[in-house]
Amino acid sequence: MIKDKIISIDELIGKVLTLKENGKVVVQSHGVFDLIHPGLIKHLNSAKLRGDVLIVTVIKDKDVRRGPGRPIFPAELRAENVASLEMVDYACVVDDEIPFDCVRRINPNIFAKGQSQKQRDKNIHEEIFSEERKLYFGKTTLFETEGFSFSSSQIINNLLDIYPDETKFFLKRFKERYSFADVSQAIDKLSALNILLIGDGIIDEYHYCTPMGKSLKAHLVVNKYLTHEVFAGGAFAIANHLSGVCKNVKIVTLISDNNSYEDFIKNNLRPNVIPQFFYRTDGPTIVKKRYINQYLNQKLFEINYLNDEYIQGSVEESICRYLKDEILNYDTVLVSDFGHGFITDKIITVIEDNARQYAVNTQMNAANGGYNIITKYKHPHFVCLDEPEIRWAAQDKYSSIELVAAKIKDTIDAKNLIVTLGRTGSIGLDYDNNINRTPIFSSKVIDTVGAGDAFFSFTAPCFFVGLPFDLVSFIGNAAGALAVSIVCNKKPVEKYELLEFIYAIMK
Repeated sequence: MIKDKIISIDELIGKVLTLKENGKVVVQSHGVFDLIHPGLIKHLNSAKLRGDVLIVTVIKDKDVRRGPGRPIFPAELRAENVASLEMVDYACVVDDEIPFDCVRRINPNIFAKGQSQKQRDKNIHEEIFSEERKLYFGKTTLFETEGFSFSSSQIINNLLDIYPDETKFFLKRFKERYSFADVSQAIDKLSALNILLIGDGIIDEYHYCTPMGKSLKAHLVVNKYLTHEVFAGGAFAIANHLSGVCKNVKIVTLISDNNSYEDFIKNNLRPNVIPQFFYRTDGPTIVKKRYINQYLNQKLFEINYLNDEYIQGSVEESICRYLKDEILNYDTVLVSDFGHGFITDKIITVIEDNARQYAVNTQMNAANGGYNIITKYKHPHFVCLDEPEIRWAAQDKYSSIELVAAKIKDTIDAKNLIVTLGRTGSIGLDYDNNINRTPIFSSKVIDTVGAGDAFFSFTAPCFFVGLPFDLVSFIGNAAGALAVSIVCNKKPVEKYELLEFIYAIMK
C-alpha cells in the first residue's frame, strides 16, 4: 500500500538504523517534490541504483522557500505522489527550518543530490557543502545523480499562472539587468558592515485561545486559554535580521531596571549581536501581549505594558554621552523608532551630528497615537515607512503616493526613501527623485507583524554599500515576502532563505 510507505521521522530514523545494521545501503533524497517531472524520475532512479533502499524526505509547507504560490500542493499530497513511485521505498514529511538537518538525524549511507540542485546549492548552501559538511552530513557520502537539469521552479514560473501580470513583467525586466549571481554577490557585500542599531526593543507575546461562548453578564465573548509564545521583537528582531547578513551588529536599547527580561533578550539575540542596555526606573520593559483565536489565526485584542513618556535626566544624558563616543566606531547607524519614549530630541541630535550616515524607520502604532512622525529627523541617508505613516506625516490623505513621498523626502532632506504599500509592493525615490516601483512577491500571508522591520533590516544596509536602488528594493520585497510567512518575530529571515527565495523567483 502506498500509504504504508509514508512514515514519521522517528519511525524512519529507527528503520534506517535497523537497515544499516543488517548491511543494507540506505540512500536519501530530499526536497520539495512539488511536481513529478522527467528530471525528478531520472534523479530518483539514479539514486536507487546506488543502494538497497531509497528514502525520500519531503519538506513541510511552512519551510518551502520557492517563491509565491509555493508549494502548489500540500506536503501530504507531495509525499503521497513520491511514495507512489516504484523506486521509492519510504517517504517522510520533515521540517527544514535548518536546511538538511533531517539528513543529520536520519544518517543515511548516501545523500543523493539532483542536477537541478547543483548550481543552487553552490550559491546558497556553499558552506554546508564545504566547511560545515561534517556538521550536517557526518559520515554520509554525497552523491550527485546523473541526468539532466530539470527545475520544478522553472516549470512552475514559466507554465503556471502564479504571478499577476505586473509581477511577471517586472521579473522579466529585472532578469535582463541582473543574474542570480549578481544578487547573491550584492548581498555578500553586506557582511563587512559594522552596524549600530538604536531602537525600542519589544517583547512580543502571542496568547492563543479558543472561544467558549458569550458571557451572560457582559457583551463579550469568553475565551479559553490554550498556550502562548514569547518573541524578541521590535529592535531586537531587527538586530537578528541584520545578524544574518552583517557580521557585527550592536544594539543600543532601553529596558526596565525591574523585571527587565534581560536574560530572555540575551538568550534570544544572535551570537553576533552585542546588546548595550540602558535602564529606566519609571517604566517596564516594553511588552505587547496579543490574544489570538488559534483556529482562525485572528488577533482579538492587544495589551501594551509600557511608559511612553520620554526619558530625561541622567538616563538620557548617559545615552547621549555613550553615543557620542561610540557612533564613529561604526560604518552606519540604523534607527528603529517605535515612539515608546526612548529616542528623544537630544538623542536624535547626537545621531544626526555624529553618524557617518544613518537610516531611520519611525513607526506609527496604537501606542504612540500618530505622534511619532518622520519629520522630527533631518538629512537621513535612507528612510523606510509604510503608506499610512508617510501620509500622516504629510497630513495628506488623498494625493498620489508619489507626490506625498516626494514632499516628505524634500522636507527632511532624505537621500533615499521607500514607502511599502502592502499588497501593491513598494515605491521608492532615489537621490535624484527617480521613481522605482517593485511589486509584491508574496502570496501566502500568515502574519504581517514584523514584516516592515524585515524590509528595513535588509534594505538599509544595501544602501550603505552603494547598491542600485532597483536591486535594493527587490531584495527588500523578497525579505518582506518571507517575513509575512513567519508568525510575529518567531525567527529572523535567514540569508540562505532569502537566497533560496530569490533563486526560485528568478528561474
